[in-house]
Amino acid sequence: MYRLFRPILFSLSPETAHNFTIVMLKLLSFFPPVMWILKSIYNYKLKGGEREVLGLRFRNPVGLAAGFDKNGEVFDQLACFGFGFVEIGSLTPNEQVGNPKPRCFRLEEDNSIINRMGINNKGVKFAVSKLKHRKSDIILGANIIKSTSTPNEKAPSDYEKSFAQLYDFVDYFVINVSCPNVKGVTSLQDISSLSEIIDRITTLRKYFDEYRPVLLKVSPDLTYEQLDEIIDLILVSGIDGIVATNTTTARDNLLSSKEKVESIGDGGLSGAPLYNRSLEIVSYIYKKTNGQLPIIAVGGIMTPSQAAAMLDAGASLIQIYTGFIYNGMGFPKKILKYLSKRPA
Repeated sequence: MYRLFRPILFSLSPETAHNFTIVMLKLLSFFPPVMWILKSIYNYKLKGGEREVLGLRFRNPVGLAAGFDKNGEVFDQLACFGFGFVEIGSLTPNEQVGNPKPRCFRLEEDNSIINRMGINNKGVKFAVSKLKHRKSDIILGANIIKSTSTPNEKAPSDYEKSFAQLYDFVDYFVINVSCPNVKGVTSLQDISSLSEIIDRITTLRKYFDEYRPVLLKVSPDLTYEQLDEIIDLILVSGIDGIVATNTTTARDNLLSSKEKVESIGDGGLSGAPLYNRSLEIVSYIYKKTNGQLPIIAVGGIMTPSQAAAMLDAGASLIQIYTGFIYNGMGFPKKILKYLSKRPA
């Protein structure tokens, strides 16, 4: 069915197509029978697919990455498409408009997207207003980041504010210090800056009655020396896991013309070209930590076999985003059916 709709959506700009999709998903909430039909079509029960990760019980290992449901508006509807969990955000303490348009571009020859959205979102308070009316039991994560206008030396306060306001309404958190589309954010991966953010978050968590896992999302553009430093910090800091990886600023081995890519300019690239690097990093983290650190793998998963390879490389869970856009609503089910046919 998506083969019929994709040409229509792809005739629109990526951001317009995304906004249109969010509106359509919102409308689903007014038609419960349609949501039930979608669940019956797209939900797939993977035998033995439930897994305990981060102290949470996931009904299957396939999640939707942050960036799709930025403001926590359609997670209940997204549960209809077979996801085991959904991550909302990235969210900032207050609303921000993001970077000037156009700011999102498709490279169809490469099954990829370049975006420099700039973390446009309606802010944490708006998200909380939606999360209060949560209907489904799907596991929810919240991806949080500093505001663009906040200088890096004050970034820990931004993370604290968002963390505190969202705490009672989500199941886990992801600290985003690796988005390449907000000036200065990736430098927060430096150990001195990262240590303070982590310390402030883990200290604040002690004041809540229930324990919420906290993960760190890393860039695929880190050197292995930088990654080693971050892993060592995580293992002693109280952070519960790692999300690997964010989008990349690299433009290597693309099929799209150099002129087209250069005309787009800056932005984080997601989709198929990112896969090999993300897989390398997932495998590296798993081996470096002897499998002791839960990993959510994300980055360029475009086929069911690639999803399986990420799990084989040591990921506890996987997330899709660009693969969902290019492959459609049935992609999570295709992954789960593929996993069901593999030897136990």
